[in-house]
Amino acid sequence: MSVLEMKVPSPGESITEVEIAEWLVEDGDYVEKDQAIAEVDSDKATLELPAEESGVITLKAENGDAVDVGAVVCLIDTAAEKPAGFDSAVEDAPVIEEEVKVEVKPDPMPVAKKDSPAKETYAAGHPSVAAKKLADENNVPLQMINGSGKDGRITKQDVVSAMAGGLDASNAQGWGGTRDKETIKMKMLRRKIASRLVAVKNETAMLTTFNEVDMKPIMDLRKKYKAQFKEVHGVNLGFMSFFTKAVTEALNLFPQVNSMIDGDNMIAHNYADIGIAVSSPKGLMVPVVRNAERMSLAEIEAEIKRLAIKARDGKIAIEDMEGGTFTITNGGVFGSMLSTPIINPPQSAILGMHNIVERPVAINGKVEIRPIMYLALSYDHRIIDGKESVSFLVKVKEMLEDPAKLIFGSKEPHEVLLGL
Repeated sequence: MSVLEMKVPSPGESITEVEIAEWLVEDGDYVEKDQAIAEVDSDKATLELPAEESGVITLKAENGDAVDVGAVVCLIDTAAEKPAGFDSAVEDAPVIEEEVKVEVKPDPMPVAKKDSPAKETYAAGHPSVAAKKLADENNVPLQMINGSGKDGRITKQDVVSAMAGGLDASNAQGWGGTRDKETIKMKMLRRKIASRLVAVKNETAMLTTFNEVDMKPIMDLRKKYKAQFKEVHGVNLGFMSFFTKAVTEALNLFPQVNSMIDGDNMIAHNYADIGIAVSSPKGLMVPVVRNAERMSLAEIEAEIKRLAIKARDGKIAIEDMEGGTFTITNGGVFGSMLSTPIINPPQSAILGMHNIVERPVAINGKVEIRPIMYLALSYDHRIIDGKESVSFLVKVKEMLEDPAKLIFGSKEPHEVLLGL
């Protein structure tokens, strides 16, 4: 018998311990090479652990166990033969696309809450990796789905059929007017985020300053050029690229906002690595756009899109999230009107964007209805004075309200800015 010992790989520098978030296979299952067998939490990200070879797996750790990097977590008997009729989990893996659109037809067979499976195996009622991902993204309760795969495993098609036929979620577990409660251990990543947020509140002199931006110039510019921009560059023209560009220009004028404290020293950065907070199935991630000060709007949009897709699909790497000098977070996509974002340490400032609401404002002595966004800049007052923080935010406001200021000395500033 040839047995392979699978050890925990290092997720990144300085990480010595990880936590088994969830085994995606059961002890004794047959797995294929590169099949995702577990989700592993570090204090920076959640990563998938792929099988190094095909064979029968023996687990050496439980869900929730903390294990050292380099420790053996499972054994794979590579001499084992593939069972007849084995349903490949690797083939069922989703393809990464720009946007997932599932066209479904009504299922003539209604989906009912499953009874006891015909065969009591681990696979019964357990989703494949692709099925679980699709169900999580669309809030489909897996306990309401009958699995049609081998030994009752829930396949991706089962979830698609459930979405097409509709589910009565009133019988789903966890919400039904009961007085039950459940204690759930926080994942390692969430525990690390919690400790970092408390540390920021306790160890920095955090202050927030606010301003408002008339978004009409940007919205008019997008409306005029968005089709041509998409045709030329292959990416959509969003608000985030304008904000990123405005931030990098303002950071050049006010370098304190782009600095950080290291003991008794101040580290000043001659570049702008901008962290862009994005929502993912695993929670809030902050991938970094490197050297954003040298990028065009199209390059910024393309890089944000690339990082957002990686975060959405659970493929984001730790190196994608390390080393930012400033962060932008957009709570407006969730409907937030105003907030005080918390600094992302060891950075010294973070810009919060919010929703765009039509409001009456005074324009040249007349009241007009304009699309207004509130901005919030949280900063560490130990290193950034009020003058720099307020002036920085005012400069961002000025450049957004007159996008031509993002490009100096241009005969056709709008078209040069868009790279057309």
